[in-house]
Amino acid sequence: MQRRSTLPGSYFEDMFASDPDPWRFETSDYEAAKYDRTVAALGSRKYRMGLEVGCAIGVLTERLAAHTLDLLAIDVSETALARAAARGSGAWFERRSFPGEAPEGSFDLIVLSEVLYYLDDGDLDAAGRWTDRALARGGDLLLVHWTGETDYPQSGDDAIDKFDAAVRMPIVKILGERHDKYRLDLWRRV
Repeated sequence: MQRRSTLPGSYFEDMFASDPDPWRFETSDYEAAKYDRTVAALGSRKYRMGLEVGCAIGVLTERLAAHTLDLLAIDVSETALARAAARGSGAWFERRSFPGEAPEGSFDLIVLSEVLYYLDDGDLDAAGRWTDRALARGGDLLLVHWTGETDYPQSGDDAIDKFDAAVRMPIVKILGERHDKYRLDLWRRV
């Protein structure tokens, strides 16, 4: 199968402009159970500064905000960000394309949920290099990705494997779970 280039921002903007919740984040039992497990993986840990990449309409953002003192949530779609901000989660929102416009700074929680498989090999490598700079010592990196068939540039498993190969910082893999339709990986910088 030939891999495609990173999906452009217009793909996501068009999705959210035509349907306020194209992946049914607010109503899907699958999404609710996945979010429950995602947040449970963090345990009782509280983070000073968190980053959620690809926040979409902010359903997971609301839950992550309870684990962070400050949470920056980014997405490439202005339409999605407007809906996310209206939820009142206490996070702050910025329109950014990842990894090309990834924020500067240090984060002790980075959440990459359902985003890496949209990236081509070059952008996965860039995302790994950015993570090396951005994840604070002792910080957690939480990865959650669909493992079924896609027409995206990567499968969920391929995306995680390639991202893992691009990350150079010393990490400990705290969790590596496979669920019915997704995988959850929690890594900690040592």
